[in-house]
Amino acid sequence: MGVLSHLRVVEIGSSAATSYCARLFADFGADVQKVEPPTGEPLRRTAPVTPSGQSAWFAFLNFNKSSSIIDATDPDAIARLTALIENSDILLDGRDVGSADCPPVDIPAIQQRRPGLTYLEASWFGPEGPYAGFAATDSTVRALAGFIKLAGPVQGPPSHSPDFQTGILGGLWAFIAVASSAVARMQGGAGRSWSLSIFESSLTVSEYLIFEAFARGNVMHRIGTNRFWPGFPVGIYETKSGWLGVTTWTPAQWRAFCDMLGLFELRDDPALVLAEDRLQHMEHIEQQFIPKLRERTAQDWFEEGLKRKIPIVPVPEISDLLCDAEKRARGAIVPVLLGEEEGLTVGSMQRLTLTPPRGGGKVPTPGERQPNVKHRTHLTALTSSGCIYSDRQPLKEVRVIDFSMGWAGPLCTRTLADLGADVIKIEAIQYPDWFRGVDRSPAFVDDHLYEKAMCYCIMNRNKRGITLDLTRPQGLNLAKRLVVEADIVVSNYSVDVLPKLGLGYDVLKTLNPRLVMMSMSAFGADSVHRACRAYGSTLEQGSGLPSVIGDPDGPPVMSHVAFGDAVGGLNGCVAVLVALIHALKTGQGQFIDLAQIECMMPFAAPWITVGSMGGLPPPKYGNRHPQFVPHGCFRCAGEDNWIVIAATDEEMWQRLAVLIGRPEWATDASLKSDEARRAFEDVIEEGIAAWARNREADEAMSELQAAKVAAGVARLPKDLLADRHLASRAFLQEVERAFVGPHPQPSMPIREGQGPYAIRAAAPTLGQHNRDILSGLLGLSDGEIAQLVKEGIIGMVMLSDGELSQSEKAP
Repeated sequence: MGVLSHLRVVEIGSSAATSYCARLFADFGADVQKVEPPTGEPLRRTAPVTPSGQSAWFAFLNFNKSSSIIDATDPDAIARLTALIENSDILLDGRDVGSADCPPVDIPAIQQRRPGLTYLEASWFGPEGPYAGFAATDSTVRALAGFIKLAGPVQGPPSHSPDFQTGILGGLWAFIAVASSAVARMQGGAGRSWSLSIFESSLTVSEYLIFEAFARGNVMHRIGTNRFWPGFPVGIYETKSGWLGVTTWTPAQWRAFCDMLGLFELRDDPALVLAEDRLQHMEHIEQQFIPKLRERTAQDWFEEGLKRKIPIVPVPEISDLLCDAEKRARGAIVPVLLGEEEGLTVGSMQRLTLTPPRGGGKVPTPGERQPNVKHRTHLTALTSSGCIYSDRQPLKEVRVIDFSMGWAGPLCTRTLADLGADVIKIEAIQYPDWFRGVDRSPAFVDDHLYEKAMCYCIMNRNKRGITLDLTRPQGLNLAKRLVVEADIVVSNYSVDVLPKLGLGYDVLKTLNPRLVMMSMSAFGADSVHRACRAYGSTLEQGSGLPSVIGDPDGPPVMSHVAFGDAVGGLNGCVAVLVALIHALKTGQGQFIDLAQIECMMPFAAPWITVGSMGGLPPPKYGNRHPQFVPHGCFRCAGEDNWIVIAATDEEMWQRLAVLIGRPEWATDASLKSDEARRAFEDVIEEGIAAWARNREADEAMSELQAAKVAAGVARLPKDLLADRHLASRAFLQEVERAFVGPHPQPSMPIREGQGPYAIRAAAPTLGQHNRDILSGLLGLSDGEIAQLVKEGIIGMVMLSDGELSQSEKAP
């Protein structure tokens, strides 16, 4: 019996986001009922397919679920579906993305009869706004979300992968909304209704760059394949055998990288100390280190990098992942059964050590019930009364101690804070959050530039901040006292940091047995690579995803400068919510060993499944698609303006052909199917390109969308600051903060009601809440607090390099 075995989930419509959300519930034992028409859900026909013609994407999204067939034309269809929903705890509705011939049901009436029901409705863009009625695909949405234009060759076109991304991001957010509702219900709340914007969920990956553009202006543009602002080198490079993912961010990492390669002149060049400065000399630097990398294998360099604490990692092929015994042992790759076919797919990333997820499963055929799921005739859980909507934030009763820094951990805890949790962020004046900046020069410190970093402000809103020197007994003891009354502890330090400080789970669980503690390391606490340093870029490089992106004869291609950070943060939030539900049910806490590199693997899941059955390397499509023809990124009028266009069915193809002035294509029987058009893909793309190049990108999108053709302008991150759709939905909220002033903050993509959750507080300045927490929560006197300041245990000003050296020498 899994953690969520007390829950029944009904999934209607055809949306990858709601389907992935439902699979996460199934991973932990929930009874998930997937409602399909007699022909099966449309996602069953999504490419790529297995040797027997079954969808690998559908398999990944749906194992361990049951299928219920309801024919919308049957007289009793509405009554049957209504009864199924009324006998459930959670309804996930993807009909706005794809109806799947689902019969209409009166959701408000059901909620009145079942006030404990939690309802989530997903849509591409939300129920209102200029884009609300747009035809969309995964790639057109990512284009609009600023997630495509910065990747690829300088002259273009921007490069992107063929789908399987927005559904995962949206599914993670959907699960966070619904699971937080489950937490609230266990503490006396009623059911809730949520809406999810898949477009806005994709902005989670872009927001770092969006708000850096706000702070710095128009500093970002495409600078080449596997090159990204704001640092260098951050990319994938060829070695003697295999490809190597490289990230050097800090001055120390750059020096170590140069030492490893024997490039001492580069190491000692003062113009190359900072990662952003190295961007100005990319060609010169690459000319020197690329030949060096080709002298040894990727595995050789990886082992050298481990010794030197450099974030480098071999870039695996799909076949490498399938042969990785550690990933199988950890449940990152699990067996899956599709009818008579046996294969492998990507498992659950939420590695709860006490209550682990299921290790693989069976994909239901249409109408098939999983044998290990028992039908419930009634739900005792649905007896609570109260209104459906609640002004009370779902995690209002939850306290989180946040030992995380950078992006992934702080995004996890920010999401908990946005949903009402009391998040206490712990830094030190000696070692504050590195997202404040890695510069420790006196000028940087004296000008309080560490308080002006926009990325820090975005990731740490709605939290309270305290400084504690955890290397000294006084600071350590205060941290332990905070943990005693906490529900959750989150850390994304290297796996040994907190245990060495005396804050490992073995210690903390004796202080608080109901504590949920999560380690968000790169490879996992028990991995042979546990000591590997990593950034979000490293996680993408090592996930297998780059090996299926790009041109057939090209290198593995990255999609983002730090893709893995946002993904790790969302998966971490999912994991702690599942563990919190278990703790509230049983009083038992547990340790979560989240490996962030595994969190990136779902994006390559279809290719992993197909590869496990055929053994052949997956084809690379460039900007084309394994299913849709045409599908690509086309130049528009002006400088570096592009639009992503896709035809997802025969009718959309016909409308596109007429729009671009080729009506004969619409009636040509030889171009009726996607596979038939694939033989003429070059010619079709030339026709689309000729039409697009004379139009402004937004003009082209308007014409295409008027014809109900999926299209999205490839936006830069800065463009999102003035996006008309986001403005209409009040997505950007203005917040006032010391040292920064008024600045925009992104809303969550999940909403209760029409407006977004309000942002209650700006990110804390260093040590801003020292007195509130030490006095208000721990009862320290003014004199005790003054002594802590005097001894440097707490403070409100970052130490410079010189001050830090003096501090370390002090007794």
